Amino acid sequence: MLRAVIVDDEALAIRAMRRLLAAHAEVSVVGAAESLAAALDMIRATQPDVVFLDIELGGGNGFDLLAQLEPRPRIIFVTAHAQHAVDAFAVAAVDYLLKPVRPERLAESLARVAAAGPWRRTITLRTPSRTVVAEPAELAALCAEGDFTRIHLAGQPSLLILRTLTQFEEALPRPHFARIGRSMILNLERVRHVTSRGRDQNQVVLDGLETPLPLGRAATLRLRAALARHSRPS
Repeated sequence: MLRAVIVDDEALAIRAMRRLLAAHAEVSVVGAAESLAAALDMIRATQPDVVFLDIELGGGNGFDLLAQLEPRPRIIFVTAHAQHAVDAFAVAAVDYLLKPVRPERLAESLARVAAAGPWRRTITLRTPSRTVVAEPAELAALCAEGDFTRIHLAGQPSLLILRTLTQFEEALPRPHFARIGRSMILNLERVRHVTSRGRDQNQVVLDGLETPLPLGRAATLRLRAALARHSRPS
């Protein structure tokens, strides 16, 4: 079931989108909001898979809302204004629908969301020189470096982000990610194996990273326990 929230400053537009979505049994509308503040509370409370988002909102706009969401659900913009399309795709929106929304275009958008895989949220990683919008599945490991966190992305250079490891821990989906010590979070889906060079000289090999990461004895034990829980049938 795809959990959806509708955000639009016009009640009639919300009702129209509800009617269109009612034709899709795989979608459950878990909430709606008519302002930026109400939308922020609604999305944080319901944690939807996708948000149908108008751009012009009371007290701000849809881009202002996205800047406050972490992690970010899949976004489908729904607006009467075509001029914002480039900006919408720059923030990795799934689609951009023009009002009045045609049923066949809505079906295409829902198909795009479904094709995006089981992790439907994105995380924005900002450095002084670049901004990366990444799927959680692309993150292999996160390592604390003081008040910063080193993000090891699969197949890409690492990023040093001014955000604590605890802040990332709260945003990442469980049980796919596990904190195995004070300074490391690992994506369990990317763990290939652990190698041992001695009592306290272990390394974890991660899919997408060329260089293994060092592990202490306690972290190795926590990782093995996390992997056992993760692989256990529910």
